[in-house]
Order: sequence, then structure tokens, then C-alpha cells
Amino acid sequence: MSAHALDHDLEALAASARAVLLREIDASGAWDADPRWREAFETVPRHLFVPYYYAGAVGGYERLWRDSPDPRARERWVRGAYADAPLATRVRDGELVSSSSQPSLMAKMLVELDVRDGDAVLEIGAGTGYNAALLAHRLGDEQVTTVDLDAEITESARQHLAAAGHHPAVVTGDGARGVPARAPFDRIIATCTLTSIPRPWLAQCVPGARILAPFATGLIALRVRDAGYATGHFLHTPAYFVPLRGVVRPEQEPPNLGGLPRRARGHELFRFLLTLTAGRLDPQEAYTLWEREGQPGRERYGVTVGDGRSWAWLDDPEGPYTWPLP
Repeated sequence: MSAHALDHDLEALAASARAVLLREIDASGAWDADPRWREAFETVPRHLFVPYYYAGAVGGYERLWRDSPDPRARERWVRGAYADAPLATRVRDGELVSSSSQPSLMAKMLVELDVRDGDAVLEIGAGTGYNAALLAHRLGDEQVTTVDLDAEITESARQHLAAAGHHPAVVTGDGARGVPARAPFDRIIATCTLTSIPRPWLAQCVPGARILAPFATGLIALRVRDAGYATGHFLHTPAYFVPLRGVVRPEQEPPNLGGLPRRARGHELFRFLLTLTAGRLDPQEAYTLWEREGQPGRERYGVTVGDGRSWAWLDDPEGPYTWPLP
């Protein structure tokens, strides 16, 4: 079989696998509130953004790549590129440093970003460039800026975007500082986990802007009032992302949950509360609160930035349950 015929077969397989992925996201209801995102996922080929990735294997990772000499490995590569799963794209010393997020979660986040035609969007964490391409397809290249601390990541993202026919602004820099040269922004979306809300983001937003970011195994959606104040609730959706690099994170000892009931120790929402409060409640205090308040879901919690401080809260920013953030 000639190389040209093989490429044709892989393209056909990619189209078939993409159609399956679209049906899976359809079934999840992720874009019911804004079906225009379906067109973006249908048009932008994910496989162009993951020419290689790492699949979990015994003893470490197995590298799957587009140019493998083994045709069966190339088929596994293209099928995996359209799985509704995150893909590890950069691993250093056994540690994951960059990935392509789960497509159905990406769709959920893009819908929740609530963009409008003409919006300027800043993405924190360029990754493979796939998310920036989806935004650029919807809004136009000139409306999208993506930033990452790692020059290798931004260069590969730029190349992937160009291969897909998109040329948004790709910036190498500290995402916690935003991109003031491209401000103001109507929306900011982060694809990395935060431990606090960087204040420069607020100053680079227009009043009424929306910020959506992974935070404490959840997704916080903030509405910006002005450069000094933003507030909002978590979505009910769980979310696990690579941490934002370039910021100092306080070291936390893992909590000792041995004295708590088994159902609490393994309960995702209880662990969310522990992560959100970041050691400001000991496990027993957290468990007592969690039970007394009826095991609250993520959507009852929120974050506020204002008055020179940041805090997390349950039900009401004014209390009685509030916890300072770093």
C-alpha cells in the first residue's frame, strides 16, 4: 500500500472517529445550551493537535505517534486522538506537564464561557492549541489570545494551529500575569488548576467579563465587576487539570482522614471541601460542616475577590461559612 493511500485511510478513519466523538458529546448534553460549538468540534480536527501522545502502560507511558512505522500503531494513534478522554502530551521525569483535555469537558467549559460574537478571549494554558482553535473557529483568529509559560509548548501550539488554518495570538509568558498587551478581554478561560485568582486578570477584563477556571477539583465561574472585584459560584462539574505553573503554591501535608467514616473519606464532594479550604478546616471540622449542611454539592460553593483579599464560601460570600484563599 502506498504512503498516499495509507494517509487517505487514516484521514477516513479520523473522520469516522470524529463522528463517533460528536455523537458521544451529543449524548452528554454538553453543548445543548449553545449548539454552535458542535460545528467547531466537527470542523477542527483534533488529530492535528496531537501528533503524539502518551498512553498509560505498565511501568510508565507508551508513546503513540502519527509517524510510527507500524500501521496498527498509527491506527491506535488516530482512534485515541478522538477518544473522549484527556491525552498526556508532555511528560518530563515521569511528571505530566501538558495535556489535551477531555473533549466533552472542553465542550462543557466552552458553553459555560458564554461567548458572544465579537468577544475577545484570553486562554491561560496553550496546551496543544486545540482549545484555541475551537475558540478561533467560533470567534475569529483576531479575537483569541492563548498564553503559556513554556516556549516549547507555545511553539508547538502555534505550529498545530497553523496546520489547522488558524493564527490566533500565541504568547509565551506567565499566565498568572495575563497578557496586558492584548487586553481588554471579555472572557478568560483557564485550562490549568488554580489555587487563587490572579488579580491581573481582573484588571485586564472589561466590566461584566466572565472568568472560567479549574479550582479545587471544580470549575469556578466568576463575573467581573471591575479591576478590584469579581465573584461567582462553582459549576456542579468535577474537573482535574495540570496546575498553573509559574505561581508559588503553599505546601500542604495530606490530611489524615483515618478518624472519619469510610463514606466521607472516599466521597468526592467531601474531598472537594477539604481541597477548597486548603487546611483552614481540619478534617473533623470539615466533616461536621459537610454533614450539617447536607453534604453540599459544588454549586453551593463560590469564590470572591475584592477588598484586597480573596475568599471561598458556602452559599453566601458574606458568611457564615467563609475561608481565606492564598
